[in-house]
Amino acid sequence: MVDAAKLRAWWSHRQGLDGRFSGMPPARVLEETGWARSVGGSGPYLGLFARCGASREAVDEAAARLEIHELPSARGCTYVLPASAFALALKLSQAFGPEADMKVARKLGVTDAEVDKLCKAVLDALKEGPLDPDELKAATGKAVRNLGEEGKKKGMTTTLPLALGRLQSDGEIRRVPVNGRLDQQRYRYTLWRPNPLAGFRVSTDEANTQLARFYFNWIGPATVTEFQAFAAIGAKAAKAALDSLRLKAVKNGDERLALPEHYDELTDFKVPKQAQYVLTSSLDGILLLRRSIKTLLAPEDLDNTVAGEKGRTAAGGLLDLPNHAILDRGRLVGVWEYDPESESIAWASFIRPNPDLEDAVRKMEDYVRSDLGDVRAFSLDSVKSRKPRIEALRTMNR
Repeated sequence: MVDAAKLRAWWSHRQGLDGRFSGMPPARVLEETGWARSVGGSGPYLGLFARCGASREAVDEAAARLEIHELPSARGCTYVLPASAFALALKLSQAFGPEADMKVARKLGVTDAEVDKLCKAVLDALKEGPLDPDELKAATGKAVRNLGEEGKKKGMTTTLPLALGRLQSDGEIRRVPVNGRLDQQRYRYTLWRPNPLAGFRVSTDEANTQLARFYFNWIGPATVTEFQAFAAIGAKAAKAALDSLRLKAVKNGDERLALPEHYDELTDFKVPKQAQYVLTSSLDGILLLRRSIKTLLAPEDLDNTVAGEKGRTAAGGLLDLPNHAILDRGRLVGVWEYDPESESIAWASFIRPNPDLEDAVRKMEDYVRSDLGDVRAFSLDSVKSRKPRIEALRTMNR
């Protein structure tokens, strides 16, 4: 019997939130549990700490050694992922960012030949060493064109991002955080040699199939619709990607599908009797890969509220959490935010607090205070914008 509690615990197990990857290198954890969504926030650090206990320093060192790296990938979005997936991620990204940006640019009078010339100028400039965007503008001179007020309206002030986006997706260059940290968005660009796409002879359809196998390994059972949304591909492409996987329905009438090799394991899986409290990011894979908060809630928790920008909202009706998550065997049991002014976590639980839950909060609080200094959900998240959410959480606990 695969009931809701068992599914939640299984997803937590597949995601490594049960401690089974404790002490493992970050790259291995990302291979097994999924790529970490990066939007200039702390999500990758929080997710790796929750799964393997990696310190920020260990994660940054893995990035410096190119064991992991932040790259454009599925849907053209950036993820921190392992070296084994660099080529696949770049291949997947090529159908999104660069061409979509060029469609906008062409309406502003930018030609493909102009961007080709700029790409060559960027590569020539980077032969002297890594450069930041301002340095690249100076080094490439007239090859970069200002797109004026019309470009500003469309979020494209110069042609330089067009070249940088294309060269990144082509594996010719990569961007390196200025201070080595993943939770900021100041970069230098450097040549990538050897190009990770060299010798990678995989079609778009084959890349989608590889992604589908990864996806169902990370977060199956899942629905075709959930995979399609994650990959941002059409129904026909999704069907082609899944056909060779021979996915099996969890039970008759259920749309959720699992890999054949997981089917018996899931059937025999036992929900741990001991609570497994863990704090992680609002963009964690267990939340983001399927974007179905409702399935991570116990029935009695569906009407419980979380603290969003516009006040309290019932958690059961959300696709994404406005706060970070507290989980127990896959069940969403609370939410949290970090308050850097008091150097403490503000949190609220859907269950009665207990010593084990409080210990889990303290563990994350100590990690953030000593390793991160703050927890931003995304690049524009600030202490000021977070204050209403923090106060709402503290009010919920009174």
